[in-house]
Amino acid sequence: MASKFPSSDDFDEQFLTCSICMRHFRDPRVLPCLHTFCRECLQGWATKQQPLECPTCRTQVSLPDQGVDGLRTNFYVNNLLDFAAAKKGAEPGVPCQVCKKNVEGSKSWCADCAILMCESCTLLHRNFPSSKDHEVTTEETLKAEGGISNFHRKRHCQKHKNQELVFYCESCNTLVCTACTVIDHRPGKDHNPVEITTVAQKKKESLQALLQDIHPRLKEIQASVKEVERKILNLIPSKEAATDQAKAYFRQLIVLLQKRENEILNQIDEQCRADGKVLQTKKEAIEFELAGLTSAQTFCQQAVEHGSDVHVLEVGNQVQTRIETLLAKQLDLESDWSEFQFVENTAVTDLEKEVQDLGGVKTKIDASKCKVVVKPAVQGFECIAELTTMNKKGRTCVTNSKAITANIKDPSGTGVSTQLQMKSLGVWEIPNVPKVTGNHRLDVKVNSQHVPGSPFDVEVKRRDTPALTIGRKGSGEGELDGPLGVAVDKDGNIAVMERGNKRVQIFDKDTGQSLRRFPVGGKKPFGIDVDSHGRIFVTSFGNNYGIRRYSKEGKLLDTFKPDCVKHPLGMSVLKDGRMVVSDRAQKSCLLLQPDGSLIREIGKGQLQSPAFVTVDESRGMLFVTDESAHRVFAFDLDGNPKFASGKEGRNVGEFKTPLGVTLDQAGNIIVVNHDDRRLQVFGPDGIFIRTVATVKGGSPFGIALTPDGYITVSCYTGHCVEIYRYN
Repeated sequence: MASKFPSSDDFDEQFLTCSICMRHFRDPRVLPCLHTFCRECLQGWATKQQPLECPTCRTQVSLPDQGVDGLRTNFYVNNLLDFAAAKKGAEPGVPCQVCKKNVEGSKSWCADCAILMCESCTLLHRNFPSSKDHEVTTEETLKAEGGISNFHRKRHCQKHKNQELVFYCESCNTLVCTACTVIDHRPGKDHNPVEITTVAQKKKESLQALLQDIHPRLKEIQASVKEVERKILNLIPSKEAATDQAKAYFRQLIVLLQKRENEILNQIDEQCRADGKVLQTKKEAIEFELAGLTSAQTFCQQAVEHGSDVHVLEVGNQVQTRIETLLAKQLDLESDWSEFQFVENTAVTDLEKEVQDLGGVKTKIDASKCKVVVKPAVQGFECIAELTTMNKKGRTCVTNSKAITANIKDPSGTGVSTQLQMKSLGVWEIPNVPKVTGNHRLDVKVNSQHVPGSPFDVEVKRRDTPALTIGRKGSGEGELDGPLGVAVDKDGNIAVMERGNKRVQIFDKDTGQSLRRFPVGGKKPFGIDVDSHGRIFVTSFGNNYGIRRYSKEGKLLDTFKPDCVKHPLGMSVLKDGRMVVSDRAQKSCLLLQPDGSLIREIGKGQLQSPAFVTVDESRGMLFVTDESAHRVFAFDLDGNPKFASGKEGRNVGEFKTPLGVTLDQAGNIIVVNHDDRRLQVFGPDGIFIRTVATVKGGSPFGIALTPDGYITVSCYTGHCVEIYRYN
């Protein structure tokens, strides 16, 4: 009897289990983040999320045009599943997968058919003409060290089912069979099929080099994890020690307060006794005088009422003298005592402020290193200031909300309500909705200390005025000359295409400060967009026209000059790298591959002077402004017209030379008129919704919407970019 394969413990069951359905993978597919899930599970997950996020690492995923079916199959996992099934099939008592008989002896695996066969079926399998060339691996080979590497399914061409994939077309980046090299991928200028072994070896070498780079990085990260684990272990002891210290500190304060209370109460008692003794003495003296006068009164009254004439004459002089003496006597009937009271030398309200400074939690936060960014404020809209708490090294660091105080006052000095909100670890939002315009004051403290710049001046603007204006005419840093296209990069900052300076300049989205700038090629640069990787695309027409792609830092990466492009203006880059460009000479929009080759023309025969273009990928729609037709046209990406919005005029929903166009998250269409400078919003169906503002700067061209709800407008003759609050 053949010995058993290695035990099932040799497999990592979790590695073979889909984390969504918690079962063995069925048709495993690999996401770009290299996490694997069942194809069916991913399809269900994709219907619940837009955009799709990896269920494990939450990385946003851009699916291919084919959806989940376009994702790569994880053949390594498939091999392990096959190997696990083969192990189970090789156990005694398990029938052959071909003859279904429970036959003793060793079994073999056919990589082409993906089945496990007994010795007899293996012999027949090798003798059949159709399967004699199949790759069959014996049980002994599989049991040998490293045998699992010989255990695999062969890959066959989807088009030529009986053909194994043995070539790789380097031009198309795809695996092909021998038949494909004759029909669809014939060697030439467009195709370059190479044997898989050659290409795979080169790829293995490059991956091996990456593995060498990964190892030190892994060690660094693992050390960091251990350090964090150590700190986690110290977290509770640190809490307990700090708690004990705080309790001891406040107990001492309580003892001091109780001692002071007893001193005051004793002082009150002593004062009460002293005052009582004085008042008692006073009372006795007054009562003595009262008794004498009362006695004289009684004697005199008896003599007058009941005495005889003889008796009155005998005692009258004596009584008169006594009474006159008593009446003439100077008596001190006033007492010097007044009620004593407890005096609050320090008012409770004042003490309450002092109590705020009694103790605190000492963390790694350094108030002097903390930063506050105040975003442009508009009346009636939520205004957010952003606080980043940092340690002494200037690194973002977490603290508790009690360590932060933020107070806002309007121009009259009235407090404005705000509530601190944690945006992310170490980053806090201080929101408020200003009701009045004018200068507001924002006071921010961390650990009872002002952060640099606090209190801050926050100028609240009216709704119809720019919340922020960037630039002025010039060629220096932060200056602009003829800004046309404008876009928002992946960090939310504003990228501006300057015609006069022939450069791109990037501005901070919150402060308007110039971050960097770089020159661009082409005689007349016009449009700009930024892809999901932060690369910047610029169009230019005239001499040396084309589409140029730059790195985030401004290094020229590619120049596209396809024959189909003649006069490129506005452009939009899709998540998968495809591009949509409006072409004035072609009077159409061009949908291009990432390499610049034409997929299709859109709008031919319907557009007159296409200017700017934007794409709603969730609906597969593009929107283009036509300045001569005074309309906005909508097409799907297959080139089918959907609707045209607006007409020439100055009323709501009408256009006077529409140029810049962009979309909000709800799919609403935002358009700016060049002539009357109105910034208008239309629904996804092209129906007018509202006017945002009338642009103050001269000759508005491009527009873009920032993630935090501001519209940026490039003003060509105003040599500036104006920012308006949108939502």
